[in-house]
Amino acid sequence: MNRLTISLAQLNPLVGDIPGNAEQIVAALRTARDRHGAQVAVFPELALIGYPPEDLLLRPALQSRVERGLQVVMAACSGIVAVLGYPWREGDRLYNAAGVIRDGQLVARYYKQSLPNYQVFDEQRYFAPGDAPCVVDLCGVPTAITICEDIWRPEPTACAARAGARLMINLNASPFHRGKQERRHDVLAARAREGRMPIVYVNQVGGQDELIFDGGSMLVDAGGAVCYQAPQMRVGVFPVSIDLIDGHPEVARQQITPALEPLASVYQALVLGVRDYVRKNGFRGVVIGLSGGIDSALTLAIAVDALGTEQVEAVMLPYRYTSQLSRDLASEQAERLRVRYRTIDIAPVVDASMAALAEEFAGLDADKTEENLQARARGMLLMAISNKKGSLVLTTGNKSEMAVGYATLYGDMAGGLDVLKDVPKVTVFELARYRNGLSPAIPEEVITRPPSAELAPDQKDEDSLPPYPVLDRILELYVEQDASAVDIIAQGFPAGDVHRVLRMVDLNEYKRRQAPIGLRVSQRAFGRDRRYPITNGWRPGG
Repeated sequence: MNRLTISLAQLNPLVGDIPGNAEQIVAALRTARDRHGAQVAVFPELALIGYPPEDLLLRPALQSRVERGLQVVMAACSGIVAVLGYPWREGDRLYNAAGVIRDGQLVARYYKQSLPNYQVFDEQRYFAPGDAPCVVDLCGVPTAITICEDIWRPEPTACAARAGARLMINLNASPFHRGKQERRHDVLAARAREGRMPIVYVNQVGGQDELIFDGGSMLVDAGGAVCYQAPQMRVGVFPVSIDLIDGHPEVARQQITPALEPLASVYQALVLGVRDYVRKNGFRGVVIGLSGGIDSALTLAIAVDALGTEQVEAVMLPYRYTSQLSRDLASEQAERLRVRYRTIDIAPVVDASMAALAEEFAGLDADKTEENLQARARGMLLMAISNKKGSLVLTTGNKSEMAVGYATLYGDMAGGLDVLKDVPKVTVFELARYRNGLSPAIPEEVITRPPSAELAPDQKDEDSLPPYPVLDRILELYVEQDASAVDIIAQGFPAGDVHRVLRMVDLNEYKRRQAPIGLRVSQRAFGRDRRYPITNGWRPGG
């Protein structure tokens, strides 16, 4: 019996940085060969350029840069086989490719057959599909090479099996959403059983704009059982073993890092997304408007966990409607997390704005305009701090608020990254409890007090919105499941609430188009996932 050792390289590439990514790949190759004694190292989909590269794929210089990067990898690929993803052009067609490199030579190349064009994916904009399997000899084992979406559809596996494959390697850049790892288990199990072969599954790690990649690379046996699972949210090079019995691969149970629990996975994904967005984009740190409410409190905890205390600044921006409780709770949390903290009274800014507008507003009653001026004063001051110090403003609006427009353009929506943009309000509370279970980062009264924007006397969110458990369920049905008003009412929700909420979602598309990007943790987030027209005569009736 012989043994094949394959190292799963869970890398965190920087999109577009082909030289830097090539260095990561070379370092991982050396680790796999010298430390693990691996015969094969497998890298994620498009690892050389990072995923998703979007319109970088249309740049005229792409092919020459990819070729130079490949030369660097091939020169370092001695005594080990590398299976590596990269874009490749033939004539006027661009492919999502995987190359097999042995002793400095490219011995095989595979072109992805199944190009996803749904949710956050738009690969058909860039790539031509491949039309043939690729089966190569790895230590005497006929091994199929496939890429990401290929494993989600039966035909590429069936083609590989017909071509004689006994083992499959699948390169991935599979973005995270809550419950995704369990879904991957199911898909891999189905393909393994259909093809009657073990599958090596390697996934990318890291944040890329809205998307978060969670790793969790796996090895499943021919019956679909998970025999190895790498950690989620962690870069590393992880070896797995496959026994070769008369040239036939057999897989025994090895180390299985348990998948993260749902709340833990969301929280850690948000931490990873913040860390990579700040560091990959070269910000010196972050600044957060800390209000004494739960959204900014959770955002602050995530930021500290992502970046450490030295790179986080919190600013309380009170006005006459800001309660003493809010001031005290904000100060207490900043002290608990040991971040830089200051208070800047916005009354002079608001008063000066009102004085400048006095003639324009003469004879008009006070309304939301005056409330919005408070939010815009806060946004202006936070952005000024950002400009002066090179810090990124983290906004704190949650998915429930973004859905119904419960936010102020150029006010609390002013900033560079909305950490909670895809987190419903009910989940915000759950995540706050989860984080406090690790260590007491958020004062208890922040979690238990009724949510309020504090833009008017005695204001509460539920004065103008349904209770959050009701609102969040209606939004889940409409935004994530495309249910109609009739369908939602049939589930027992009051018709008045349903029609009002759905109308608010539709009317506030214009706000979301101008909002900062947010980290995606659900199956359908605002942004890449859900693109509705602003000028829109559709009505969500039946």
